[in-house]
Amino acid sequence: MFDYAQSDLASARDFAFSADLDELDVSNFHLFRQDVHEPFFERLRRDDPIHYHADSRYGPYWSITRHRHIKDVDADHERFSSQQNITIIDAADEFQFDQFIAMDPPKHDEQRKVVAPVVGPRNLAEMEPLIRSRVGEILDGLPVGETFNWVQRVSVELTTRMLATLFDFPFEERRKLTWWSDVSTLGPRSGLVSSWEETRREMMDCLARFTELFEARKDPAHQGFDLITMLAQDPKTRNMPPMELLGNVTLLIVGGNDTTRNSISGGVLALNRFPEEYDKLRAGVARGDARLIPNMVAEIIRWQTPLAHMRRTALTDVDFHGRTIRRGDKVVMWYVSGNRDADVFEDADRLIIDRPNAREHLSFGYGLHRCMGNRLAEMQLRVLWEEIMARFHTVEVVGEPVRVPSNFIKGYAELPVRVHPY
Repeated sequence: MFDYAQSDLASARDFAFSADLDELDVSNFHLFRQDVHEPFFERLRRDDPIHYHADSRYGPYWSITRHRHIKDVDADHERFSSQQNITIIDAADEFQFDQFIAMDPPKHDEQRKVVAPVVGPRNLAEMEPLIRSRVGEILDGLPVGETFNWVQRVSVELTTRMLATLFDFPFEERRKLTWWSDVSTLGPRSGLVSSWEETRREMMDCLARFTELFEARKDPAHQGFDLITMLAQDPKTRNMPPMELLGNVTLLIVGGNDTTRNSISGGVLALNRFPEEYDKLRAGVARGDARLIPNMVAEIIRWQTPLAHMRRTALTDVDFHGRTIRRGDKVVMWYVSGNRDADVFEDADRLIIDRPNAREHLSFGYGLHRCMGNRLAEMQLRVLWEEIMARFHTVEVVGEPVRVPSNFIKGYAELPVRVHPY
C-alpha cells in the first residue's frame, strides 16, 4: 500500500509507474506537501491524459493533464462551467459564496470589468515606483549572514504591502489580508485554525471588516482608485449581497497574494536547484540583457505553477477527445501538469531562464478566466529580481522548504535562506 503522507520521490515514481491507473489519486494533498506529485502526472500524461478517478475524498473527478487539452477545457465555458466551484473541493452548502471567477458570462464579464482598471497598463506604470521602493526597503532590511525565512521576510511582506495598496486597506492591519488568504485556501490543514467552524468565523470577520469599508466608500464624495471603491460605486456591484462581497474580496485577496508570493519563493528555490541558471542570470545582468529577467519571471511562474489546478463542471454530456464526460462531472485542469508537458516544453522539469516559449505556460489560466492581475504579478517579480541582483550575489537556500498542505495552492510556508552580497 502506497503511503501518500510519507512518500519520497523515488517511492512515488515506483508506485506511479507500476500501479494500475485507477489507483492514482492526484488530488491527494500529501503529494504536493511532499513534492512528489510529478511522477503521477507524468504517468497520466503518457497513459491516460483524460483520466477518470472514481473514488477520492472529494468524490469522482476527471483529470485533464496535457497542455492542449487543458486549453480546450478552459476556453469552452459553454460546456464546462465555473459556476459550481473552481476547486475540486465542494464548499459546504451553508458557506457558499459567489465570486466572479466562479461565474459564467454575462455576470462574470460584468463584475470583472468593474475592477480590471486597477491592474490596467496606466495604473501599473504609476505603481511601479512604489513597488520598487517597497522592494528596496524589504531587501535592505534583510539580515546579511544570518539564516531567515524568505517566505515571511520577503514573499509575504511584499505581496501583503501590495494588497493593502490595491484595497486601500489600513496599512497597519495589512497582515490580516494574508491571514484571511491562508485561512480561506488552506482551512484547518494549515494549522492556523482548528476546524472548519473556526474557518467560517474567521471569514465572517473578514466580511465584517470589508463591509465597513464597502459601505463607507459607497458615498459619491469618496474618491479612490482602489478595488473596494470600484466595487462600491459601480451600479453592477454596489448592491452585492454579503456572501457575494465576501466571495469577490476573497478572490481578489488570494489572487493578489498567492500567485506572486509563491513564485517569489519558488524562484529562489529553482535558481538554487539549477545553479547553472543562476550563473546565466548573473552573466546576463552583467552584460545588461534587459530581456532576461522578464523571460525568467515567466519561466519561474511556469516552473512553480502557484495554483496547481482549476476545476470546471460539465453542463452537458461531452465527447472530449474520445472520452465521454457526463453532465455534472467534475473536470479538473491540472495546470501543474500542463506546465510540465514535454510536447510543449523541452526538458520541462528544468528551470531554463531563457526558455524561448516560457510564456506559453498555463499558470494564469486560459480564455475568459485568465488571471486579471497577471501583469501586476509579473511586474512585482521583475522588479524584485532587478533589485535582488543589484544587491546580492546569491540568495542561498540553506535547508529544505516546508510546503503547504494543499492540492490547490502550490506554495511554501518556510524557505530558509542566507543572502550574500557581492
